[in-house]
Amino acid sequence: MELKHIGLLFLACSGLFSLTQFALSTIKWLWCTFFRLPKTLKEYGSWALITGATDGIGKALAFELASRGINVVLVGRNPSKLEDVCNDIKRIHGDNVVLKSVVLDFAKSSGEEIAEAIKQAVKGLDIGILINNVGLAYPYAKFFHEVDTEMVENLLKVNIEAMTWVTSSVLPGMLEKKKGAIINIGSGSSELSSYPLYTVYAACKAFVAMFSKCISLEYKQHGIDIQCQARPLKF
Repeated sequence: MELKHIGLLFLACSGLFSLTQFALSTIKWLWCTFFRLPKTLKEYGSWALITGATDGIGKALAFELASRGINVVLVGRNPSKLEDVCNDIKRIHGDNVVLKSVVLDFAKSSGEEIAEAIKQAVKGLDIGILINNVGLAYPYAKFFHEVDTEMVENLLKVNIEAMTWVTSSVLPGMLEKKKGAIINIGSGSSELSSYPLYTVYAACKAFVAMFSKCISLEYKQHGIDIQCQARPLKF
């Protein structure tokens, strides 16, 4: 066979392989998005705990879980915002769900204080779902040397320590009943080769991603599903 024919055959095989990958990815996306039946979340437990529950993703998830009849522990640092979210959920869902709010400022609390507050909050509750949503980023892009000490400490405490201590406080209950779900809200920045001008934030989110992968392997055999929500859809 001539060299050019071999080259054409190689290109054809490469193209077929790429097309097959694309087709399989598309089929998987269509199945997951439109056809796969949703999980019955109550099978994990009757309660969920959400950190950073007063704004954005955390608030939206609180409403979504309440709409499915799951009781929610809402954790946030602003008492008035927590009260507003609770009132809004009650107004929509009435007596279908029970709500509990915990005022906790992760940036100003030690690990021991965080662990104790969460342990007391979940005591006696059937926590089936934990959503580590609370997060902190730079107010605007900065070189690393421009980030002051307080901001660095707050980034580490809110993005890393909070998730670690909350997870360690809730996990024993899930292990005892051999079921549960933990969702850690990450960032696409952890999937990039670099994310300059947001260095500490991106490094913190890389910790979230690796932490999630590791504990997922450690506890999957115990019936606990763990994932990090970060990566955008890729074909």
